[in-house]
Amino acid sequence: MIVDERMITFINSLDHGHTPFLEELRQRAEAENVPIIRREMQSFLKVFLRIQQPQRILEVGTAVGFSTILMATYGPAASRITTIENYEKRIPLARENFRKSGYEDRITLLEGDAAEVLRTLAEPYDFIFMDAAKGQYIHFLPDVLRLMHPGSVLISDNVLQDGDIIESHYIVERRNRTIYKRMRDYLRALKDDRLLETCIVPLGDGISISVMKQPDER
Repeated sequence: MIVDERMITFINSLDHGHTPFLEELRQRAEAENVPIIRREMQSFLKVFLRIQQPQRILEVGTAVGFSTILMATYGPAASRITTIENYEKRIPLARENFRKSGYEDRITLLEGDAAEVLRTLAEPYDFIFMDAAKGQYIHFLPDVLRLMHPGSVLISDNVLQDGDIIESHYIVERRNRTIYKRMRDYLRALKDDRLLETCIVPLGDGISISVMKQPDER
């Protein structure tokens, strides 16, 4: 845990939940051990969407579509969401959830490896939500930057790896060392990029929030 578990429990106890459909989907995903964004991240996204009002949203990593539907539910009614997923077993589940949610007409699901799919996209996005394979974030970044415009926001989830990110390379389990190194490289790339203003927040499993600067700020 990167934040005291009692504090997280208290914060989540104040949350009123979501729509009945999203609550049912959340409970089902958690029961089946399907990875979805944590409850504190869910609350954060709802507030962020109200503030930012993004019209064009790109999500990298769909899973069963929980966060996609959350963004469609609490984002602007005119927003359009493009989401990318590579895991074949979850794609039909996501499509079915989109249909049942009633937001199918606002969501475009692109199938395939995110690195390859990102190269085919040209539309600039107001908001990009990164929640895919953590070791690939650094490889996605060049195309993600290309798809942003001044004022665009990039939020990357699970960047602190349950606190492992601050540990010595030798303490991290050998099987996790590649992801560990790539995530540290990713966070450094975000902080050092002159195009971005980035903060890292210990929310959930850690998120980074990056805003593309105006040309005269670079």
